[in-house]
Amino acid sequence: MKKVLAITLASLFLFVLAACGTGTDSDNGAGTGSEEETKKLVVGASNVPHAEILEEAKPLLAEKGIELEINVFQDYVLPNQTLRDGDLDANYFQHIPYLEAQIEENGYDFVNVGGVHIEPIGIYSSKYNSLEELPDGAEILLSSSLPDHGRILSLLAEKGLITLKEGVEFTNAQLEDIEDNPKNLKFNYNFEAAFLPTAYLNGDGDAVLINSNYALGADINPAEEAIALESPENNPYVNVIAARAEDENDERITALIEVLTSEHIQNFITEKYEGSVIPANK
Repeated sequence: MKKVLAITLASLFLFVLAACGTGTDSDNGAGTGSEEETKKLVVGASNVPHAEILEEAKPLLAEKGIELEINVFQDYVLPNQTLRDGDLDANYFQHIPYLEAQIEENGYDFVNVGGVHIEPIGIYSSKYNSLEELPDGAEILLSSSLPDHGRILSLLAEKGLITLKEGVEFTNAQLEDIEDNPKNLKFNYNFEAAFLPTAYLNGDGDAVLINSNYALGADINPAEEAIALESPENNPYVNVIAARAEDENDERITALIEVLTSEHIQNFITEKYEGSVIPANK
């Protein structure tokens, strides 16, 4: 009887030790895994140049323990909707005036967490080699996006093709704000921005205003093919990283901005795009 009791007590003691040991190993394993786990960051971006720049940033973020997933979008609407819905942590495709207009129009609770680059908008023509050659009544093709109109009109005003009414802010200018139009330019804004490169390549219109990201995506070199290019000086159209306001101080978002504004990435932009895309910090 004593022998049986001794064996039972010994078995019970071993069971308790095993249970405690298993719990300790499990807790330690979970803790180690949590500490070493790579943090994932999902960013929505236009294909060119945004996704290309993010690809260059991937290894730099990996060094900080962040796995970057890039979701490529072909339009200007879904990236903000998808960010709002929580399927993205941030997006990188839009300039500041467009972001502000989208926030006002849709009530997005977004913040601009940092600027990365400028894409100078260009004037292209398959028929004429300079702005001076544009004839009276020339047809000008431009984006249907109203936030782009201020930028386009300010470029046309900068180049002396039109003048705007006194007191009109360039970023908010619309076609009705044109004061003088000496060449009687005709504006056709029935095009989505993404289709303007095709219109140019097809020879449509006398001149076409194209955002550099869409030009580059269609293998059009803004620095070489545009007959006029927007100046980067005091340019408010910086392309930024946007995030939900609640994530403004998320360490992954902070790391993303640190990498994208680093000397490595800014030099990459300069060397790869040769003036067609300009680093915001240079």
